[in-house]
Amino acid sequence: MRLTQYFVPTLKDDPVDAVVASHRLMIRSGMIRPLTSGVYSYLPLGLKMFRKVEEIIRQEMNAIGGNEFYLPVLSPNELWAQTGRLEDYGDLMFRIKNRELVLAPTHEEVFTSIAKPNLISYKDLPKIWYQIQSKFRNEERPRAGVLRGRQFTMKDAYSFDSTWEGLDKSYDAMAIAYRNIFNRCGLNFVIVSAHSGAMGGSASEEFMVPSPVGEDNIVYSEDGKYSSNIEVAVSFKEGVKRLESDLPLEEFHTPNIKSIEELAGFLGIEDKSRLAKSRVFVNPGKEKNEIIMVLVCGDDEVNESKLQNHFGLNIRPAHSEELAEITGADAGSIGPIDARSKGIKVFADLLLKDANELISGANKNDYHIKNIDLIRDVPDVEYLDLRVVKEGEHTSDSSSVIRVTRAIEVGHIFKLGTKFSEALNATFLDAEGKENVIIMGSYGIGVERTVAAYIEQNNDEKGIIWSGEMKPFDLMLISLNQSEGTVKEQAEKMYSELLAKGVDVLFDDRQDVRPGVKFNDSDLIGIPLQAIVGEKNLAQGNIELKIRKTGERILVNKDDALNKIIELAGT
Repeated sequence: MRLTQYFVPTLKDDPVDAVVASHRLMIRSGMIRPLTSGVYSYLPLGLKMFRKVEEIIRQEMNAIGGNEFYLPVLSPNELWAQTGRLEDYGDLMFRIKNRELVLAPTHEEVFTSIAKPNLISYKDLPKIWYQIQSKFRNEERPRAGVLRGRQFTMKDAYSFDSTWEGLDKSYDAMAIAYRNIFNRCGLNFVIVSAHSGAMGGSASEEFMVPSPVGEDNIVYSEDGKYSSNIEVAVSFKEGVKRLESDLPLEEFHTPNIKSIEELAGFLGIEDKSRLAKSRVFVNPGKEKNEIIMVLVCGDDEVNESKLQNHFGLNIRPAHSEELAEITGADAGSIGPIDARSKGIKVFADLLLKDANELISGANKNDYHIKNIDLIRDVPDVEYLDLRVVKEGEHTSDSSSVIRVTRAIEVGHIFKLGTKFSEALNATFLDAEGKENVIIMGSYGIGVERTVAAYIEQNNDEKGIIWSGEMKPFDLMLISLNQSEGTVKEQAEKMYSELLAKGVDVLFDDRQDVRPGVKFNDSDLIGIPLQAIVGEKNLAQGNIELKIRKTGERILVNKDDALNKIIELAGT
C-alpha cells in the first residue's frame, strides 16, 4: 500500500485530552479519531489492527467448535425485563425513546432466545455460539480512549450444555482458547478469579494486562500460585484479639470528628484496628428495604463487591440524607449499639470476630462509644469476609506475600449456570424424556481494548512498537527522495518485488516531505522493520534496514535486500 493512497493522518503533537499512551498514540498514528465523548471513528490503520485481532479470535473460536453469528444491536425491552437486567443495568443501558427497544450491551438474552426453540434435545447439545459485534454502554465517564468507551467491539461467546460436567469442559476449552488468543496478540497477561457482577453465575475469571492505567486492581502472590481481582481477593491477617476485660459501655464526646483518622488523632492512638468503621447499606426489597450495617477494622475498607456476592447486585450505600433517619446520626457517628432495635442487621468482618474494647459511633452526632463487646453488646452480629485485602499481607495459607497492581481487563469468562435459561424458559429433553434447563457459560473479549492494552505494553518515546501477529504491515519502505532519479527508481523496484513475494508493505512514497518527517512517522506508526532508500547509501550500492524495537541499523547490498527483508520480516 502506498502511503499517498492510504489515509494515515499522523500528528506531530499529543492531543491535549489524551493522558494514557494508547489513547495518545492511537490518535497520533492515525488509527482513530474522536467523534463525541466515548465514541471513536476507526480510520484505515486502526481498523486494520482491530480486524487482525478479530481474525485471531475467530480462528481460536472456530478451533474449539464455535459457530459464528451476527445478531441485531437492537433488542426488545421485554426480553431484558424477563431476566431482570432491564432494571439491573439502569442508566448504563441506552434505550430508544420512541420504541420499546434497547441498544444491547451484551447478548445473553438474545442468544438464549435462539437456543430456546432450537436446542430442545440433549442430542442438540453441547453448542458454542459466538459473534464479533458492536456493543453500547452509557458510560458515565468515558476515559482513556477506547479503553472505556460508549461504543466498542466485543467478541461474546456462549456455551450451551446438558450437564454441569459439560459446562466445565466448555469453560476449560474457552480458557485455553483465551490463552492462545492473548499469547498470539503478544500480551503479557495474568488470569485472576473475579466477581461475576451483573452476569451472575458460579465462577468467573478475568484475563488482565498489568498496566498503571488499568481501572482494576489485581492481587497476586510473589510465588505466582495465587491471583485474583481485588473485588474477591482473600488474604491472611491476624484478627483483632479478644482482651481479658469486661469494661462497661462508655459514651464520650467527639466534637467534629468525622473520620477514623480524625478519631485516632483525637484519641492519640496509632492502632486503628479497634476503631470499628461502620457503614450502612440499603438492600432494596419488593415490600421493604433491608438495612445492613457493616463493621470493619478502622484501617480497612469495605469491599462492596463482596457485599454484592452476599446480598445481591442491588445493594447500595445509604444516602447521606437517609443515614439520620435510619440511625439517628450522620456519617462518622454511626455504630452497632442498639442497631437491632432500629431494624438494622449488623455484619462484621471476620477480623473482628468476637472482638471487644471496640470504639464506634454512638448513633448521635459528635459522640462515640468505647468498650463495645460484640459478644455482649451485639449478640445477633454475623461474620463475613467483607474487607479489601492489602499489599504486603499474606495468602490465605500464609505461604507467600501478596502484591497489588493495576491492570486492564481484556477478557472475562463466566459459568452462568441456569440464570438466563431459567428466566427465559430455555429447556431440553434428556435421554429419559425429562425436561431440564439448559446450562450456560458466557465469554467476552474487548477487541479495541486488546489493541490498546498491547500499545500500553509496547511503546517508547517515539511511538508504537508492533511485533509478531500484531503488526499492521511487515515492512515500512521509505524513499527519501521520491521526486526523481535513482532513489525513486530503486524504491519503486523494491516495492514491486516485495509485493510479488507476498510481503505486506507500506511504502512512504510521499514527495516534498523531509526525511526527518518520514523517519518520525515511521517510528510513530511502529511497523517492526523499515527499509530506507537514500541517495548516500545507494551510491555505495546499499539499502539501510532498521529494526524498530531495538533501533539496530543494518546496511545490505541492494541486490541482497529483498532476501534479507524476507528473512527479518518472517514472511
